[in-house]
Amino acid sequence: MYRIWVADLDSPSYFVATAAVELGYFKREGIDIEFVYNTREGPTLLREGKLDFIGGPAYVGLRAFPEWKGVKLLCALSQYSYWFLAVRGDLDVRRGDLAALRGLRISAAIADPGKALHYMLTEAGLDLERDNIRIVPPPPPYGDKGFMARNGVDAITQGLADAYWGNGMRVALGAKLGIAKLHLDLRRGDGPPGARYYNFPALTTRESLAKEHPEVVAGAIRAVRNAQKALKADPSLATGIGEKLFPADEAELIAGLIERDAPFYDAVITREAVDGLMKFAKGFGLIKEVIPYEALVATEFSPLWEQ
Repeated sequence: MYRIWVADLDSPSYFVATAAVELGYFKREGIDIEFVYNTREGPTLLREGKLDFIGGPAYVGLRAFPEWKGVKLLCALSQYSYWFLAVRGDLDVRRGDLAALRGLRISAAIADPGKALHYMLTEAGLDLERDNIRIVPPPPPYGDKGFMARNGVDAITQGLADAYWGNGMRVALGAKLGIAKLHLDLRRGDGPPGARYYNFPALTTRESLAKEHPEVVAGAIRAVRNAQKALKADPSLATGIGEKLFPADEAELIAGLIERDAPFYDAVITREAVDGLMKFAKGFGLIKEVIPYEALVATEFSPLWEQ
């Protein structure tokens, strides 16, 4: 039995990995697989051999594999940086106006997402101290699977923050409730120049698994590719998965979010994407030196990206 951890189970950008399991595409490749839920220790479990695949940020392996040594990116789950920033619905600000963030409290997970937010603000010419911007921790996850989609809304309603940073589901919930509205969508060009290249969602594995069981890794990539195709053709497939795995308020939103993001469901890992990832990772001190494309990406499997 193989095991997969999806870093944010209800993120539309990681959802392809979830769908590849739930729609049976791993099973069709002869791969018996199960989810690991509600943990932040996915990279450590991967290093220890207790986990085989991660669906999550392209940089997530750095938590347990310094300089990405011992880990490989197999394919993209979707393209470009998928972070969003939502602000309180009653704030009179123009979407995309970075200067409007001055004086705000922004809720973000203090670890990787918070680092990305800090990096984005710095790239935009903002300074946390000078511009009185505070990054505050979110309320805790909820449920047996560790859902975080409501924590942005909760941060506003509990008076902890004026804005929040996270995935598309978090913004969609806030907008549905009238609590928040979209302010930045990096994937679609908001933020400072180059922000859409900070990161991308990827399927990650141990380098040893890719070497010792290439047929399993190839099957996993095909499973993801088939899930991408299926969701593009019929986004409503996401609803049944959401009803099985998600809270009800998220399940009813997932198909619309998949339909919106489907044009970005492409397995190709471009050199441009890796260049942007390296700039982000080095700029924020996650790595000491830039890693060559061929050292990070399992290029021997790249022909499968287009199948």
